Amino acid sequence: MTGLGTRIREDVRTALAKDPAAKSALEVVLAYPGLHALWAYRLGHAAWERDLQLTARLISHLARLLTGVEIHPGADIGRRCFIDHGAGVVVGETTDIGDDVMLYQGVTLGGDSLADEKRHPTLEDGATIGANATLLGPIVIGENASVGAGSVVLESVPPNCTAVGNPAKLVGRCAEDESIELGTGFPE
Repeated sequence: MTGLGTRIREDVRTALAKDPAAKSALEVVLAYPGLHALWAYRLGHAAWERDLQLTARLISHLARLLTGVEIHPGADIGRRCFIDHGAGVVVGETTDIGDDVMLYQGVTLGGDSLADEKRHPTLEDGATIGANATLLGPIVIGENASVGAGSVVLESVPPNCTAVGNPAKLVGRCAEDESIELGTGFPE
């Protein structure tokens, strides 16, 4: 039980740190649907890991009805993930989300195949995905990379880079690799 309490406190501290509109821990606990969706996901994921798929999917379904956030219980989500506003977020079954990731409303982490294989994105530690961005397929959004609001991303984004647009292209400077040519697509 100690682990659960520690994790809940960590989630509340994360929301307070990442949302300047959050005024108190009580407000976060009672009125943050992205946080509620993550808590339900963890319960559903635990059931999924114990081969209780129907139970896991029912928990996921109820959470979607209550929060507007759909997280498949088969996804893997790290610590201190924060879903700001939450409405319309969709996280597919084979999605992998690292630690300290930020998702805004309307984000879709979708698949590009019907095959039973890795078909959803991987978001490495510290990634930020802007509102209404769509990421499709088994792409990787690198550590501390950002995806702009409304972007459609079909190719991997290197660490410390920003991708925007439809189709998404790299913009600005990648923080640690100036050899990446920006504005013309993605590195090979």
